[in-house]
Amino acid sequence: MRNWQVKRGVRGDVRFVSKMDPEEVGLVRSLVGSLVELFDEREDSAPHDDLAELTGLRTGHAEPPQETVLQRLLPDFYRADANAPGADDAPSGELARDLNGALRSLNEPEVIDAKRDAAQTVLATLPERAGTVTLTESEAQDWLTCINDLRLALGTLLGITADLPDGPSSDDPGRAGHVDVYHWLSAMLDVLVSVMLDREAE
Repeated sequence: MRNWQVKRGVRGDVRFVSKMDPEEVGLVRSLVGSLVELFDEREDSAPHDDLAELTGLRTGHAEPPQETVLQRLLPDFYRADANAPGADDAPSGELARDLNGALRSLNEPEVIDAKRDAAQTVLATLPERAGTVTLTESEAQDWLTCINDLRLALGTLLGITADLPDGPSSDDPGRAGHVDVYHWLSAMLDVLVSVMLDREAE
């Protein structure tokens, strides 16, 4: 993938433009498709709520995901800050779990919708096989959301942390390729963020 560039149309509208080769297009399409499947499965497994059906209020899971990747992508909505003023009075233990369950049930469906919509934008704006990617500012924001989700998911699977930027050592011959994909996604994200920030500073 080439560097992202900012281009302006005849009416001054801004576009973020790059080029992708066939292997890159196929890789992104496959990764995004897997991500959408994860979100679909999570949504489809939510418990049925008769009250929500009567009120029209969508609800989702009250319990956090069991899968480590979804735990990373759909973290708890409430986490106490031990250093914050009044931290001693903050909910903890069972009360904090109940609060998280209520917040998750009410908000997780919208979070999944937003992440899935961003993923669908990426799929819709990818070239068929190879070529130019041209994004509006709104589409570029969706790319940031989706690419970040992809790298978080892959980084979780690989055990990548700040202290282990390549993850724990392994004898798996295919692992190096997955680590390379993680760093490629990170570089794509960093460059697009940088270009968008430069655009905002103009």
